[in-house]
Amino acid sequence: MRERVQRVANRLVYGKRATPYEVLSQFSERVAESYASDEVLPRMARVLAEGTAAELAEVWLRSGGQLRRAAASPTDTGMPSPVQLNGATDLSVPNSDRSVVVRHQGEVLGALTVTKRRGESLTPIELKLMDDLAHQAGLVLKNVGLTADLQARLVDLRASRQRLVAAQDDERRKLERNLHDGAQQHLVAIKVKLGLAEMLLTKDPQKAMATLEQLKRDADEALETLRDLARGIYPPLLAEQGLPTALQAQARKATLPITIEADGIGRYPQDTEAALYFCILEGLQNIQKYAQASRAAVRLRQEDDRLAVEVADDGRGFVVGTTARGNGLTNMEDRLEALGGNLQVESTPGRGTTLRATVPVSALLLTASGGS
Repeated sequence: MRERVQRVANRLVYGKRATPYEVLSQFSERVAESYASDEVLPRMARVLAEGTAAELAEVWLRSGGQLRRAAASPTDTGMPSPVQLNGATDLSVPNSDRSVVVRHQGEVLGALTVTKRRGESLTPIELKLMDDLAHQAGLVLKNVGLTADLQARLVDLRASRQRLVAAQDDERRKLERNLHDGAQQHLVAIKVKLGLAEMLLTKDPQKAMATLEQLKRDADEALETLRDLARGIYPPLLAEQGLPTALQAQARKATLPITIEADGIGRYPQDTEAALYFCILEGLQNIQKYAQASRAAVRLRQEDDRLAVEVADDGRGFVVGTTARGNGLTNMEDRLEALGGNLQVESTPGRGTTLRATVPVSALLLTASGGS
């Protein structure tokens, strides 16, 4: 009898739609059944519309300092403009009757809004329903945001890998050209001169000896060309003695004073040392070409399980947000991200530029390799 009376009372109060508690229960069940974020948010908007008998229910997600609509019920409505947060805790979305902020552990993640039909207003029970639903939605929006961030990271990672592959192809073609135009030409010339010396041995021994002396010099030039190519692929000094020594050698060749601070830096995996070495060289080359600096500094330090690097100068600087990044910085980012690291650029016009890079390093490998 009590259940029948309750159903009659609910029908009188809510009509044919579900009670607020049924709405919350349905919401929990539907979220549990959904795995993709593109299913969760539309279901949330539909449940909100059904529970409040709203003409329009919307779910908004925070993106930086804005709210952007992520789902709506009904779905055939135009896309509204983003809403500025401006640090407000009680925001108001234009053209909606009520907006409720969705938070998770104090962080603003989004909002729920409803718009009633003309002449209707939200009842106290519907107001409480929106508050309760916003409370439940906090964890949902947090997970949706994490999923979106992960997908964005995957997109960036794919693009980064494609750029690395393209860069490797370019380097391979460059190496082929250098071998063809450099060492190969030297070796071809040596072969020709060897044939000439062989002919001169019987006809003109003195001229043959002069040709052999020339062949020695040609062979030395071919060896030097091959050594230069090998240094470009992986510097022998870096392989033998590590980052500090290899960087000191490069600093001595620079056109401005460069200090290297690398106390306590030992040996690391080959790919880590190579990535940081070439990133630092790229940064130093940019300083010498564009910064108009009087000096520069490279600082390396171990921070727990991460290796941190700074390349700083006192040059003219630039506005980071409005200056387009060149291929050099893009290549640096790709090298570091391939190792799970990152790159930050800080610069102020007239006050120089600082590049900060970090990469994870293995404590086991560090202990095993020791310092050098």
